[in-house]
Amino acid sequence: MNYTLDFTPVIDGLPSLLLACLGTFLLAISGMLLAILIGIGGVMLRDSRFEPIRWLVIGFVEIIRNTPFLVQIFFIYFALPLAGVRLDPTPTAIIALGINGGAYAIEIIRGGVQAIPAGQKEAGLALGLHKAQVFRFIVLKPALRAIYPSLTSQFVLLTLSTSIASAISAYELTSVSQRIESESFRSFEVYFTVTVFYLVISWVMMRLFGLFSSRYFNYPVK
Repeated sequence: MNYTLDFTPVIDGLPSLLLACLGTFLLAISGMLLAILIGIGGVMLRDSRFEPIRWLVIGFVEIIRNTPFLVQIFFIYFALPLAGVRLDPTPTAIIALGINGGAYAIEIIRGGVQAIPAGQKEAGLALGLHKAQVFRFIVLKPALRAIYPSLTSQFVLLTLSTSIASAISAYELTSVSQRIESESFRSFEVYFTVTVFYLVISWVMMRLFGLFSSRYFNYPVK
């Protein structure tokens, strides 16, 4: 089989691919922010004295972690309109990414919170802090420092999961690459380039996470 490489369609479509990389970044960052909010809120509700709330959080985590992300995004995009909730592809992708990442973030953050010695929490309460203040000032930051590597690894996977949003035609890298491939039939060239782009995106994400860690989670050197 003789196959001649031709990257001309990729070069012609490079502006669209670069813009799609930006779309992937925006989807990923928006999904991460939503996931962090769901993760922190879920951890606080997970320890609620009201038992139905605790079971609701547990059920949410188990359902999301034990169903495919593709099914989740299809449910939001195709099933919710039957209940009168209609969303465009990009908001759907952000919400699906946030919900999926949030379920994992709840368990990761909860593990970090449980690692904080009970004595520190009791000391905060003894100083007159409310339970929410103890969680915010004494528990949350040390917990995030402890679980930061696991959380960032999960968020890199969440970044790569943005490719699944192409199934609903959200504007991101895989969706644009599929269009270029369907017009040019240069599958190897297109997907080889996209693979390189995803590697670069993952590397940039890890660098950003590293910079954030050095800025906010490193202990000061005396």
